[in-house]
Amino acid sequence: MSRRYSRRDVAVLSLGLGTAILVNVALIWGPTLASIALSGTDWNGISELRWIGTRNYGDLAGEYPPFWSAVRNNVLWLGFLGLIATPFGLFCAVLLDRRLRLSRVYQSALYLPVVLSLAVVGFIAQLVYSSDYGVLNAVTGLTTDWLGDSSINIWVIMIAAAWRHVGYVMIIYLAGLKAVDPALKEAAAIDGANEAQSFFRVVFPTLRPINVIVLVITVIEALRAFDIVYAVNKGRNGLELLSVLVTENIVGEASRIGFGSAIAVILLVISMGFIVTYLTQLFKEDHR
Repeated sequence: MSRRYSRRDVAVLSLGLGTAILVNVALIWGPTLASIALSGTDWNGISELRWIGTRNYGDLAGEYPPFWSAVRNNVLWLGFLGLIATPFGLFCAVLLDRRLRLSRVYQSALYLPVVLSLAVVGFIAQLVYSSDYGVLNAVTGLTTDWLGDSSINIWVIMIAAAWRHVGYVMIIYLAGLKAVDPALKEAAAIDGANEAQSFFRVVFPTLRPINVIVLVITVIEALRAFDIVYAVNKGRNGLELLSVLVTENIVGEASRIGFGSAIAVILLVISMGFIVTYLTQLFKEDHR
């Protein structure tokens, strides 16, 4: 039986939905569409808008060396988080799911970095890796310039970012492992499977929805990385990232808003590819 809403109900629903839609359009879709439109201009924030088509994208590919360095670093960031940090987070979750002694302490210690922002992690990285007052050089007796050497600084910063990422992934997988039916593990044990076979052939396949979520989170973390490299050296000298280039061109001294918007659109397209994949998988699971 259908229910008829009173005028008061309609007013409350309209206010609630209207506010949410207005905020969404103002803070998300509005800037997104504006960036797409501005990416085809050479606007600097003061001059008149002048349409130049796809010239900004051509300049990015052929006449802006930091762009390809940033692309390379973003790919390295994604690979490091996806192939090293994420599997290690899963490994930690599997160990904690076995109810080890002091598992709560380990869980809290691994999760602690997650509550820190990447900017704070960047400041901690400076305390560890600084060539002048860093803990690493003081303990090992080395004189390596970990943050100033452009050939190695991206790697040490990725380790610092992975320190935070591991705890995040661990909590997500730990929640998924707690939801696995114990009867599946018992059936695998009865069939003669050892622990490794039981995990990879029985438990891990049931974590498929979690795997998709972790994949999307990892991609987003790799693409939006900004705080930690900006806190270290403003994202320069080997630490260039696409997000940093967007900031430098839009709000930096260059004030090339159209050019920076083109970089932002590239980031948007890459992100949307993974987000659409995630939503497609999610909807497929709902229809089953």
